[in-house]
Amino acid sequence: MKKKIILALLLITLLLTSCGAQEEVTTGIKVAALKGPTGMGLVKVMSDAKDGAVNGNEFEFTVSGSIDEVVAMISSGQTDLACVPANLGAALYNKTDGNLNVLAVNTLGVIYICENGNNINSLEDLSGKKVIASGKGATPEYCLNYILDANNINDVNIEWKSEHSECAAVLASTEDSIAMIPQPFVTTSMMQNEDITIAIDLTDEWDKVNTESTLITGIIVGNKEFIENNQQAVNAFLQSYEESVNYVNNEIEDAAKLIGEFEILPKAAAEIAIPKCNIVCITNEEMKTKLSGYLTELYNQNPAAVGGAIPEEDFYYIGK
Repeated sequence: MKKKIILALLLITLLLTSCGAQEEVTTGIKVAALKGPTGMGLVKVMSDAKDGAVNGNEFEFTVSGSIDEVVAMISSGQTDLACVPANLGAALYNKTDGNLNVLAVNTLGVIYICENGNNINSLEDLSGKKVIASGKGATPEYCLNYILDANNINDVNIEWKSEHSECAAVLASTEDSIAMIPQPFVTTSMMQNEDITIAIDLTDEWDKVNTESTLITGIIVGNKEFIENNQQAVNAFLQSYEESVNYVNNEIEDAAKLIGEFEILPKAAAEIAIPKCNIVCITNEEMKTKLSGYLTELYNQNPAAVGGAIPEEDFYYIGK
C-alpha cells in the first residue's frame, strides 16, 4: 500500500513538473526603437532576448536612426510595439483613427540650455540673450515657449537651426554662446569642449510651473489589436521593461556597454549621458495623468503638434 502511495505521489510530482515546464511563450513580438535616450532603456531586454524568452516573450528588435522608418513600421503594421516621441504617439493615434495605445512613458525631458562660458545661472539670465536652438515647429520649441511664457520672459532672441548637431557645433566653436540641445548631444558636446556646461534643465523648469504634468520626451506605443489579443504578454513586457530601466539607471557602466553594442550610442558617451537622460517606466494612471497634461499644453500652443486633437481616454493602456 505504501509503495502505491509513493508511486502515486511521484506520478503527481512528475505531472506537475511537466506542466510547469510547458510555459506558454508569445513569440515574434516586434519592437521598434530609436537610437538615443528613448531606446536606451530597452537594452537589458534586448540583451536577455538573445538567449531566448524573457518573462514568457520572444522578441524581434529593430533599432533605427530615423523616426520616419519607425513611423512607416507602425503605419504598415510591421511592428507591434514602438518607442516614439510623445507628441508623435498622439499624432499617430489620431492618424490611425485610434488604433494605437500608449503603454508607458519611457523618457522624461532631455532638453537642456547649455553655454560655452559661465554667464547663465537661471532662466532670468536668458533675458535679452541669443539662444541657438533646433526643433522649430516641434516639441523643443513648444516646451521652451511654454516655460518662458510661464516665467514672463519674452525677450529671448532664438536663432533656429535645422539640426541638433548644427547647434552643438556653434556652441562648441563660439565663446559665450548659448544653445538649447537635447541629450545625447549635450554629452558629446561637453566631451569635445570642456568649457561647455549645462546651465538650465528644462525638465526642472517645467516642474516648477506645472505640477499636474511634466516634460516628456518618449513613450512606448502599441498596435491596439495586438495589445487586446496579447494582454498577458504586454503586461509581461512592461515588467521586463521596468526591470531593464532599473538596470540601466543603476548599473551604468554595464548598461553603457550594452548601449554601445547595440549601436544606440557609443559606450563612452552613454556612460556619461545616462544620468541626464531621465529614462523611466511610468505606467497606468500616473502615465495617464502626466502624459495627458503634457499633451494638453502642446495642444494649447499648436493643435498640429499632437495631430489636431487631444487623444481620447482609450489612448491610455491601463494594465490589468
